[in-house]
Amino acid sequence: MYTVFSTFDVPEDKSDQVIEIYKNRSRSVDNAPGFKDFLLLQNDKRAGEITVQLFFETKKDYLNWVRSEDFKRIHELEKKYPDQELASIVPKVTQFKVVAQ
Repeated sequence: MYTVFSTFDVPEDKSDQVIEIYKNRSRSVDNAPGFKDFLLLQNDKRAGEITVQLFFETKKDYLNWVRSEDFKRIHELEKKYPDQELASIVPKVTQFKVVAQ
């Protein structure tokens, strides 16, 4: 299994807004080959630190997703988000292979 974390810091007063965006996400990734699960995490001590965690069967499945037209379309829409402060945030992405479960 392969997992990817995309962590970003948003102003704490906008964290609820970001959470709502992800609760209403397109779910396009859910149909990607090899996709297993999606989690949205909020730091318990720093409300503005939000992490998207994706699980895929393999690294290749993940790479196919990020190269897909759906991925590109979704991320282009994010750049057009009305709140330019949120639209300009670049996440820190870390990738892991799962070595034990």
